[in-house]
Amino acid sequence: MNLKDIRTTNKLLLAIAIPLFFYLLKILAFIFIPLIASMFIALLFLPLMRWLNKKHVPNPISILLVILIIIGGLKAGGELIQLSSNEIMTTDSQFLEKAETKLTALIVSIEQFFGFQRTQGESILSHYFKNAGNLKNFGSTVDFISNTLTMTLMTLFFTVLLLSGSINFQKVLNDTIFKQQYSSVKIFMKIEKDIIKFVVVKFLISLFTGVGFSLACIFFDVSYPIFWGLLAFLINFVQMIGSVISVVLLSVFAFIELDPTSTLLFFILSITLVQVLMGGVLEPVFMGKTFSINVITILVMLMLWGFIWGIPGLIMSIPITVFLRIILEQFPKTRLIADLISGPEQNLKFLLKKKK
Repeated sequence: MNLKDIRTTNKLLLAIAIPLFFYLLKILAFIFIPLIASMFIALLFLPLMRWLNKKHVPNPISILLVILIIIGGLKAGGELIQLSSNEIMTTDSQFLEKAETKLTALIVSIEQFFGFQRTQGESILSHYFKNAGNLKNFGSTVDFISNTLTMTLMTLFFTVLLLSGSINFQKVLNDTIFKQQYSSVKIFMKIEKDIIKFVVVKFLISLFTGVGFSLACIFFDVSYPIFWGLLAFLINFVQMIGSVISVVLLSVFAFIELDPTSTLLFFILSITLVQVLMGGVLEPVFMGKTFSINVITILVMLMLWGFIWGIPGLIMSIPITVFLRIILEQFPKTRLIADLISGPEQNLKFLLKKKK
């Protein structure tokens, strides 16, 4: 077999292996989602673990301290969810009637604009949500809570293994990708630094976005400020798409509750300004050139990991992309792919290097 045949065979094997790899990621999502999530969580706490180690704190106590911090964060999140749930549970029937009336008028106007035909006398809600049975929704809710609890426990378990050193990610990099110990340490530290920066900046930006939404709701007298702030905070972790969804949902809700006057317009402009200021101005400034990723790459990765892992995939798509870009940058044969993933500034830098 000559060299040309070997290359053709390798390309065919690669074409078969890549779809199979992503298929396995989708099938074994119950393992890979907690594993990847725990890897990012462990990277966040590794500097704290090293600091405690310098202070001669025993490793089991350090791990216990990290677990307590994680549990405290989950408890605080649970308290916020409970507060927002209490807000919604106190909703009176008049609001629900007003919501149904306004949504019906809005849907009817959309139907007339696009020329949709619906059976006369048929309820709009029954027409568009005819398959939404209470029993089915209850079963889906129970499954969602069960899966979420399982994923959380598995993530906590993998995080403990990573922090305790039972799974040495740096050694895995050295044994599988890099051959020199110095290279693996250097790349591991870069991955740790970049992922920590991404998560911290994203958390702060999402937090201030949620606070801004809550304050806007309070100022314009829109109901459920805690719920909308919490929703904006959580959904903002989904790059690009999350900011649009939060603004649209809150705008529709404000349309139901507020009269269509200048107050509604100024409210929508306010939450849009908050989102643009946080996500469009401050986030790129704080992220800097480290996370300069092509917009097309972001959209493709969101679709890919969202299809494979659903909502967790949407949240982790950008950190995974950053991780892959750092790895690809280390090899001459794959550096071109890393430069294509990068944003305009990195691409310009790459072109200038080629001209030289």
